[in-house]
Order: sequence, then C-alpha cells, then structure tokens
Amino acid sequence: MLKVAFFDTKPYDQPSFEHYGKLHDIEFKFLETKLNKDTVELARGCDAVCVFVNDDVNAEVIDRLYDYGVKLIALRSAGYNNVDIKHAFGKIHVVHVPAYSPYSVAEHAMALLLTSIRRVHKAYNRTREFNFSLNGLTGFDLHGKTVGVIGTGKIGRIFIDICRGFGMKVLAYDKFPVKDADFEYVSLDELLEQSHIISLHCPLTPDTMHMIDHDAIAKMKKGVVIINTSRGALIDAEALLQGIKERHIGAACLDVYEEEADIFFNDLSGHILNDDLLARLISMPNVIVTSHQAFLTEDALNNIAETTVNNIQTYFKEDGLCDNELCYRCGRIEHCQKNRQERCF
Repeated sequence: MLKVAFFDTKPYDQPSFEHYGKLHDIEFKFLETKLNKDTVELARGCDAVCVFVNDDVNAEVIDRLYDYGVKLIALRSAGYNNVDIKHAFGKIHVVHVPAYSPYSVAEHAMALLLTSIRRVHKAYNRTREFNFSLNGLTGFDLHGKTVGVIGTGKIGRIFIDICRGFGMKVLAYDKFPVKDADFEYVSLDELLEQSHIISLHCPLTPDTMHMIDHDAIAKMKKGVVIINTSRGALIDAEALLQGIKERHIGAACLDVYEEEADIFFNDLSGHILNDDLLARLISMPNVIVTSHQAFLTEDALNNIAETTVNNIQTYFKEDGLCDNELCYRCGRIEHCQKNRQERCF
C-alpha cells in the first residue's frame, strides 16, 4: 500500500480523498499543518506528499523529501508557484491537477462581480436589521460594458462565455493566445485602457508578478472594477489600495491575496489581524474579499481528489508516465516536448 503525507488538511478534503484512496490502495496520512522546512520531517517514511497552494515546497524542503525517499510531490491544485520546479528536476517528480472544475472558479468570479456592483452584500446586511432603504445601493448594468480578461486558459474562456451571456463586450490578453479564438485579443495596455471590468485568470510567474501595479492602474478607466480569483501576487496590494483611496478604482473583488498563507483558511475572528494592508482593504466599502473560496464546490473537490489519486497511482505504475506531470527540463513546464512517451528523468 502506498503511503502519502497529506499536508494542510481541511475537513472538506478528507471524505473524497479517503474514498478514492481506498479504491486504489493508497493510505493518506492527513496532517493539519502546512508543509515547510519545519514540518517536512512528518513526511518521513511516505512514498509521496500531497500539497496545496500555501504549502512552501522550496529547495530545502525538496532536498529533505528526497533524502527521506519521497518520490512524488502531488499538488491538489492547478497552480504550482509554491513549488521550486527547477530544483525538483532530477530529484522528485511533480504532478498537478490542471483542470478540476474551471466552472467553479469562473462562476465565483462572476458571483463576486454581481455582488459588488449590485450591492447584494450590503442589501443583505440591511434587511436582516429590517432596513429596507435603497439609498446607496445603486449599481450599474453589465450589458454593453467592456470586460477585459487577462489569461485565456480554461477558466478565462469560461468566464468569457459567462460575460457574453450578460451581453458584454470582451477583450482578452494572453502571452500565448488560443488559436482560432472567437473573441478579440488586444495588447495589455489596450485592455487596461478600454475595460470597465478587468478579471485576472493567469498563473503567477516572474512575468506576471505584480502585473497590476501603480503604472497599470494609472492606465485604467476611472471607476474600473478589478477581479482576482487566480493568485494574489498578480496584484500589488499597496498600489490597489492607493488606487481605491484615490477613487480611481471603483471596486475590487478578491478571492486571493499575496500574503494569504497564514491568514486564509483559518478562523481569526477572535484575534487582531496583524496584516494592516489586508485589514485596510477589507475596511473599504467597495472591496469584497473571500478567502480563496472560488474552487470550493462539491464537484471540484471530487474532481481534485479523483485526479490527484489517479496521478499518484499512475506515477507508481511500472512505466510511471503521467499526463499531469510538471517538468522543468523542456522549459515549457506544463507542455512536455516528449509528448508523455517517457519520463522526464
């Protein structure tokens, strides 16, 4: 039986992973703690580790996993910016879940947008106190507005389809455009200048780090709405707050935050929040923050577990070929130039 150390466990993770683990003779060692240099010892004696977005799988952690005989890092997420893929090459194989439920994330992005511009959260709080005034709840129509979508992978394209259903004009930007796309690609500057709403659906890389900064915000329309359900560090939070305070940004809908690792997924309601920047953002009347919730649907949780377990099982088969392996060797981490005909190393 394969043994897998499962880090950063939440109650909603266990049922589906236990179910698929039993089907494939995999035993999960569920751990509440996150994986980092101080907790990596807990993986000793395991064949693989299963990690999530806020586990810190840096070079030191990878070296210690390798010394312990761990052969696989199985991400239960699409993003992999928290894993040093380059350092892992030649030591430990890395797999991820490229598409667990792109609909869940795209739909959450639209839910945040509608909640924000139609003041649904404010109306809900009012009516619970029997305040039925409409003062201050005026929103605007989405129909006819221009939405700029940065990143046109599966999630971005589904969000585009949703926006079209509202009668919106779509502009898109992607460093690697989709062939034969039925929507309009423009330069990033053009998207920033023309969009009433901007939604981020791209991975975090050195090129996209803080792509929404002071300069980018200065190019945007006054009153722009910014949505981020991808990675927090795509946005320079200081620049975002400044843009809100200057009344240049009309609203921000955030499901991710650059320094979320020790905050999101935890109940801190009885504590003083030490992150002053996040506290100031949350205090703004035109900011909505959810704590990395976009993926959280029953459909997505089931798909994440099924794909992750299949990734683990596939790797430990005789040929060990897995379609969802991430490899630094080819330079295109998600697109193996060997066409998955042999292992990367």
